[in-house]
Amino acid sequence: MTKPEKYVPSAREQAFLDQVQNAKYNREIITGIKKFLTGDVPDDMKSFYSQGELDALAALENSDRDVQKRMPVKITRHYFEQAKNSLPMQVLIKASPKETVDLDGAEDPGKQMDYSPVEGLIHKYELGLIYVASTCSAHCRFCYREELIAKKEVTRPDGTVAPKGLAQISELIPYIKEHNRLVDENGGRHPDTGREKLREILMSGGDPMVLGNKNIAAWLAALAEAGIESIRIGTKELAFFPDRFDDAFLDMLDRFHETYPETNLRIMVHFNHPDEFLKKAADGSYVENSNGSLQWLDNTREAVKGLRRRNWINIDNQAPIIKGINNDPDALRIMQRELKRNGVENHYFFCGRDIVGHKAFNVPIEEAWTILNESQKGLSGVEAHARLSITHYKGKTEVAAVTNEPIPGLPGAENGVLIFKLLRSAADAPDRAKVTIVGRNPEAIWFSGYDDRVLFDEAELYSMYGISLKGLEKAA
Repeated sequence: MTKPEKYVPSAREQAFLDQVQNAKYNREIITGIKKFLTGDVPDDMKSFYSQGELDALAALENSDRDVQKRMPVKITRHYFEQAKNSLPMQVLIKASPKETVDLDGAEDPGKQMDYSPVEGLIHKYELGLIYVASTCSAHCRFCYREELIAKKEVTRPDGTVAPKGLAQISELIPYIKEHNRLVDENGGRHPDTGREKLREILMSGGDPMVLGNKNIAAWLAALAEAGIESIRIGTKELAFFPDRFDDAFLDMLDRFHETYPETNLRIMVHFNHPDEFLKKAADGSYVENSNGSLQWLDNTREAVKGLRRRNWINIDNQAPIIKGINNDPDALRIMQRELKRNGVENHYFFCGRDIVGHKAFNVPIEEAWTILNESQKGLSGVEAHARLSITHYKGKTEVAAVTNEPIPGLPGAENGVLIFKLLRSAADAPDRAKVTIVGRNPEAIWFSGYDDRVLFDEAELYSMYGISLKGLEKAA
């Protein structure tokens, strides 16, 4: 295999990069459960895990249920300060033996490697996702990138087995340019895949904000030079370490905008619970402002204000609904209201993915829909924009409705139905808005929970796997 040519920045690109300054950050990160086991943590952190919790985790070490091997333990000082007084945040960040009781799940969630034409790129829709980092400042226990962060080997479409790698500018940029050239020459559609122009890139991982400013800037500039119209940075750093959004970072974004004014930036943030950004009183209640709105942590609010002052940056929040963390309509209502009030859009809530160990985290699909629906009662129209999404292998799918009443004359609908609506398919757009209707199953945590209840399958979420409508024979 020939090695790709070294990427050479354009003169405009280099002039921008020459102005970027890195900064130093002290996240005070604790990495690994052993530090808690040995007491090699600051005194105020020693009680974060009880002795019983530590003994249970130690008993699993080097076994097939080793929790640390499933997902490495990692926490910042900032997150600890909030989590010590928040049970939902503790569930999010603390390792638990529950994670490995049932290790059923996909080694490559969403079959992403089927859509990886170059290392570190997942190309679906008009959007490409790129892995630019393999870690975060802290690690969510439910993370659906656990195979990347834990550096697990996955089976690729060609049969080889290897960990997922990171994207490289020298490989990605030629792919983008060639793909878009073929799209232009073929009347707006790729001749092989039918996809439109690759015009958006989501920088992800891991968390791009663990990288230095110069590294982030190199990606932004290269993507802009390649003709990408919109760049998203997916990050949970506003929760884990909001001080990362400092003057040096914002100055880099300003200089990028001056150099590439037509390239839009979106910061895709990840708040799971309002405890991650709101001030709390000694009794555990949120601190109110004089008008009844709630007070934010000072550095988190300053970070959001710094981004919002730049009207060419959009901020959107999206998060999964996870058992023990945010499967609470009141918490989600508060979070949606406060985010919108401070200029952060509510984009998606997700059902949990079918990762290895997902049964310890996933809320039943119908329960997740009910939670979100209840949370949006009392919100204004602009506050309640978020939809509930569950990612089928065919594409992003909305859980559009769950009914409680039977549908007369429709076998299988005696207890009501659930309606899936396809938002986008992995290859192109023609199947958008097609629906699949299944009979209810309150225990289902993944699509497979409805395999025997398919009533209508216009979106082909089930027929693509040879599953027929309820009451009919399986397809050959």
